[in-house]
Amino acid sequence: MKYNKDTGEKILDAAILEFEEKGFSGVRMQQIADKAGINKALLHYYYKSKETLFLIIIKRALKVFLPKLVSIFEDDNDIISNIENFTYSYIETFIKNPRIPGFIIQEINNHPESIMELFHSSGVKIDTIKRKVNRGIDEGLIDEIEPEQLIINIISLCLFPFVAKPVIKGVILNDNKKTFEELMEKRKTEVAKFIIKAIKK
Repeated sequence: MKYNKDTGEKILDAAILEFEEKGFSGVRMQQIADKAGINKALLHYYYKSKETLFLIIIKRALKVFLPKLVSIFEDDNDIISNIENFTYSYIETFIKNPRIPGFIIQEINNHPESIMELFHSSGVKIDTIKRKVNRGIDEGLIDEIEPEQLIINIISLCLFPFVAKPVIKGVILNDNKKTFEELMEKRKTEVAKFIIKAIKK
């Protein structure tokens, strides 16, 4: 049987929808086959297991945004500009690819070792970010703060709204004319303002 790229992509699209709706543990290969409009035997020809499908989706998700975001801290701008550019790009990427956060969280919960391997193989250099933070401290741009704490703060403030989207829409935005998308558009700059105000000298 010859591999058909269109069929392969159709299966991936179907798997994304199923994983998003039911979570990894709640999805069966038959459900993915049904969603893709093919039989289960053909699905197994293209992808041997549910784990294989999910890993491919995760790898694609990480390739979408990791290299671009980490490279922001490798430029010649100072840490303040880096934070502004990073938070803007991070949130903009998730607005355009809203399924990425959920898939990453699922993989962290189910297979933490594989997600760590993917992060390491992607070329992410956390030490580069740490050095940039320490340089900002040495130059008197920001207050003393552990680089690890700052990195966690930035990622948390950017990521959480997308992971908790149903709660935000159902509780915080309940009976509010403002949409989640409008809130996230403003958040592209609000997160940086909040962080910089907390650490700037």
